[in-house]
Amino acid sequence: MPPAERGAFGRWLLRQTEATGLLANLVKAARADRQFPLDGDPEAVRKRLRDCGADGDMFEAVEEAELDWLSY
Repeated sequence: MPPAERGAFGRWLLRQTEATGLLANLVKAARADRQFPLDGDPEAVRKRLRDCGADGDMFEAVEEAELDWLSY
């Protein structure tokens, strides 16, 4: 499915309410962040994580989420 049909990565990420593990932690953090890039791509999310000083696990969660998002 093309990215336009999948929707923005940031918005897709927030819809992952059944997530577990690291992805669940990422979703929780994203929901709590008023400056989270809702309309951003995975790189925009990584930039936000860098700006916030997130730990490596959050970046790993973005990698996993990006693969899931691309598979839709």
